[in-house]
Amino acid sequence: MAVEAAAAPLYYEPLLLLGGAVIAAPLFARIGLGTILGYLAAGIAIGPVLLLISDGEELLHVAELGVVLLLFIIGLELKPARLWAMRRSIFGMGLIQVAATGVVLAMITLLLTDLSYGAAFVVGFGLALSSTAFSVQTLETQGALNSRYGQTSFSILLFQDLAIAPLLALVPLLSPGGEGAEAISLERFALAIASVIALIVAGRYLLNPLFRVIANTGAKEVMIAAALLVVLGSATVMQMAGLSMALGAFIAGVLLAESSFRHELEADIEPFRGILLGLFFMAIGLSLDLRIVLENWLSILIAVPILMLVKALILYGISRVFGCEHNGAVRVAALLPQGGEFGFVLFTAAASAFIFPQSTASLLIAIVTVSMALTPLSVRLGEMLIRTEPAEEMDEDFEGAGADVMMIGFSRFGQMVSQVLLSGGTEVTIIDHSADRVRAAERFGFRIYFGDGRRMEVLEAAGIRNTKIVAVCTNGATATDQIVNLIRDEYPHVRLYVRSYDRAHTLSLRDRDVEYEIRETVESALIFGGRTLQALGTSEEIASEIVEDVRRRDEERLAIQSVEGIYAGNDKMRVRPVTPEPLIKPKRESQRIDQDEEPVG
Repeated sequence: MAVEAAAAPLYYEPLLLLGGAVIAAPLFARIGLGTILGYLAAGIAIGPVLLLISDGEELLHVAELGVVLLLFIIGLELKPARLWAMRRSIFGMGLIQVAATGVVLAMITLLLTDLSYGAAFVVGFGLALSSTAFSVQTLETQGALNSRYGQTSFSILLFQDLAIAPLLALVPLLSPGGEGAEAISLERFALAIASVIALIVAGRYLLNPLFRVIANTGAKEVMIAAALLVVLGSATVMQMAGLSMALGAFIAGVLLAESSFRHELEADIEPFRGILLGLFFMAIGLSLDLRIVLENWLSILIAVPILMLVKALILYGISRVFGCEHNGAVRVAALLPQGGEFGFVLFTAAASAFIFPQSTASLLIAIVTVSMALTPLSVRLGEMLIRTEPAEEMDEDFEGAGADVMMIGFSRFGQMVSQVLLSGGTEVTIIDHSADRVRAAERFGFRIYFGDGRRMEVLEAAGIRNTKIVAVCTNGATATDQIVNLIRDEYPHVRLYVRSYDRAHTLSLRDRDVEYEIRETVESALIFGGRTLQALGTSEEIASEIVEDVRRRDEERLAIQSVEGIYAGNDKMRVRPVTPEPLIKPKRESQRIDQDEEPVG
């Protein structure tokens, strides 16, 4: 009992945090507010409201590792060539955004407060930085990280991570009585440059050989330890040089982006990233000083909208100048108007250098935290400003429609499917909602009906009640799900054959009793791989058997995942070349070899 009593305090805070996360995140996601706001609310409830945990700022330093791991994983997805292609956005849009926003916010600070020019400079440029954690997590949740506006937003965030180094270096210069600060700043700048070069050299010539040696040992736990060592080591090097830890982890990720160990590293880091990033958002809530918020509620009520509006307007203008269309510019502006976690570092350093009092730093941190909490709201407001392009209309004329097969969607996938069906003598009723696609197909002699397969009246007019099979060949998981749900609810007798988007989509379709589904690229990838084996000297018969083995194991993995979840069944995948090769040897070939052998003697 004594041991249990002594051990209780050790597990007290983790239990509270885990319990808060498990309750708040799903609840907020369910009501449509998102998991980020759920983590924030849980942190505020556990810390400032109920006072169950008092050291929120201490926890924040640990939780920042979630942001570090997040940037490492993003770096793994960005090869150096792709990063170089983004240089215009990073050093063009990013530089202009930080400079323009910093100057405007500094001028507003001078107008509304009695702070000095140096203090206004720190306030303006500190608030010009946005939250990498909030923004990137929102992009990942939306599945928009690789979209044009997602890449634009990430480029700006990346430059902001670079900008924190010179901003911190300027703090001693702005400090009252900061003699010798210039030399210190120059030394810090030189150290930062040297650290980046050292990290790039080490990453280029040491990391891949290191992971190759560890992989050959077959020790999985050592591989995980090495991955964490690389991430935390590179982050620490950057921090010691005065740069952000996240920047160091990002550089390490980019240097490993072309490594053959990239996918394994991502899988090893992902669980730590998810837990620590959730902890980071909770720590933001824990560190919020409600006393300061209550004492300065009017200042915060004025400052937060001004901050978010000014940043949003500047972001929108810059995005438009750099070629973004209206909708993309609105999304960037709605995603990045909040203050950022690096502002905490800059304001704390400025208070330590006596540029402004600690009470001002606390107020600024509260403003940044409140703006972070409002990020989901700003994203929603941005969606309301998106212009919906009017869809070109055609007459919905379904005269002559009605066949054994109804095909919904006539993109490239549907076009190839139609060739098989028509070549087999099967009549097909083809529906597509794109007027341009319908006209283009008609020029080739196809009979296609214009209509949206997500509307029940369209399906009725096209003769779904007499259809034996509906082939859903739409391009996109969302539209496909809407069609499948409608048909399952209203026409349960219809057999559904569906084009799935990816593995997770396949599993969700199977849960809805779709009779047959196929991932849009799986068969073409199998054929491609088989032909590649043949080009390397493998016989056609053996290559076909290997392809069939891969197809069988993939189906077995799907069956396991449908019960145990998306991360199950990994033993059915090959992550290294099998030995001895080839894995599959046809029985007829082995028998023929035995017959051809000459008897001994």
